[in-house]
Amino acid sequence: MLRRLDRIRFRGQRRDEFLDPAESPNTSDTECSDDVVIKPRASPREVEELREAEGELQIDAQAGPGSFSAGLQEEPKTDLNEVKGLLEIALLEKHYLQEELDKLRDETHIYSLKQELEKERCRRIELEQKVNDAIKSGLEDSPSQTPKPPSPQPSVSSNTEKQKETLSNSFLKWIYDRFGGYIEDFRFQPEEVTVETEEPLSARRLTENMRRLKRGFRPVTNFMRNLSALSSWYSVYTSAIAFIVYMYAAWHGWAIPMFLFLAILRLSLNYLISRGWRIQWSIVPEVSEPLEPPKEDLTVSEKFQLVLDVAQRAQNLFGKMANILEKIKNLFMWVKPELTQKLYVGLWVAFISSCLLPYQLLGFFMGVYAGIKFFIIDFIFKSCPKLRQRFDTPYIIWTNLPTDLQLKERSNTTLSRRVTTAGGRGSVSTAAPLGSSRDEDGGRYYTTKRGAFHEVFNLPETERPLPVCENGWRCCLINRDRKTPTDYIRNGVLYVTENYLCFESSSSRSGSSKRNKVIKLTEITEILKYKVLSVLPGSGMGISIATPTTVKPMVFGAMMHRDEAFDAIFSQHTKMVEKARARNPET
Repeated sequence: MLRRLDRIRFRGQRRDEFLDPAESPNTSDTECSDDVVIKPRASPREVEELREAEGELQIDAQAGPGSFSAGLQEEPKTDLNEVKGLLEIALLEKHYLQEELDKLRDETHIYSLKQELEKERCRRIELEQKVNDAIKSGLEDSPSQTPKPPSPQPSVSSNTEKQKETLSNSFLKWIYDRFGGYIEDFRFQPEEVTVETEEPLSARRLTENMRRLKRGFRPVTNFMRNLSALSSWYSVYTSAIAFIVYMYAAWHGWAIPMFLFLAILRLSLNYLISRGWRIQWSIVPEVSEPLEPPKEDLTVSEKFQLVLDVAQRAQNLFGKMANILEKIKNLFMWVKPELTQKLYVGLWVAFISSCLLPYQLLGFFMGVYAGIKFFIIDFIFKSCPKLRQRFDTPYIIWTNLPTDLQLKERSNTTLSRRVTTAGGRGSVSTAAPLGSSRDEDGGRYYTTKRGAFHEVFNLPETERPLPVCENGWRCCLINRDRKTPTDYIRNGVLYVTENYLCFESSSSRSGSSKRNKVIKLTEITEILKYKVLSVLPGSGMGISIATPTTVKPMVFGAMMHRDEAFDAIFSQHTKMVEKARARNPET
């Protein structure tokens, strides 16, 4: 009995005879549940064996239920649940793999692109069918337009009409093929705005950009140097030949063709240079500047110093450009009427002469005047500065034009003078603006952040900063005799006068004038160059000054222009010491 049951249990449906759940029309990957019933295909032989087994089971059950139950307990459970579990696991794995495949398709957009391609193909096929249908309908309608039987005359007219239509169609097609691409270029489309990404601040990139700017501007500077050397008669033979050739061309009216020929000649020389020819022609010998290799291992102080140097150059360059633009603006805005009046009269003369004189004669006068001005008049003015200051009109106009900053300073000085005169102060020193001291010789005012220079440091009015330090040197005073942090290090500005070394503290507290330092030059016992810390501005460079009243020398550190300040202080100190020794030779 048990052997027969084993035969029935393992004689089920084969693995390849199970229905694939993916092929089932009523189920899907997401609709897999325990309700799915797999019905095996039973053969007639198996049906007979099942019937025989049932009969034997009934006989065994009648014989004794104990033996049958014992047989069932000894046997393991059927493998149907195991097969069912394996199927569920396979379905779940297939579901997960399908989800991953869908994600990959969504990411690559391949599936959507294929769908769009299929749609475009369908549309193209439909359009081709419509075109073919329209052509067929046109051919069918052409004979139907003649209801009467054809006669010889209408046939000739219809043939001529067809020929005209075909000619017109072919002509339109030719025009579209020839000029259709140009016509489509005139389609109005919204402009694409591209946002450029800004690079972060980098010392290496900043220096590289400055070098690129210098290299790119070098041809313009070389051209201006050659022109200046030509007008200054740096090479007498070259300038003489150029003057004779130019005047001959201007006399015959060939000035413009000559300039065009020179431009073509220059381009030809540049082409030969690009092909490897060594051609160098210049009036002034070119000075090749050594290329500094980029340093990759820079310290923090070197990077800071590099950025400060580049920023200083950019500041000066922007200042020069702003001065030029402001002078041009003030020239046309009648800020200085006596200067703009000369330009106004010159424009009227040029306008009247252009209306009365023929252009050939006008060009002749302009060319001859330009040659004489460039080769002779400019040379005389450069050689004789006094003549230039008196008779060179463009130079006078340009040098006397004020910038906006100068106008602002002048308005402030005039306003302060009006206030002081209204207050009844008649002395020259009190008529100066607040926070300034006047130079009697040049009429200049020396100011500091706190007020007049001599008032801030309690010095005589004759004491004023030397020309080398009119604006002072930014630095920090390190007084090692003091213990408190506020007195140990002070930020400020250092000045040197004829007899004193003055330090103005930038502290904004009350009584900051007490924090200022005034040292007499003759009392200084030692002046040395000193390096505090490399992380400070100026690579930590400073000046150490010792006096009899200080236990430890005072250090003026973090100076950007340490060498310049040291030379000025040291030379003035030696000068005053020699004067003192000359007055008192015994000491």
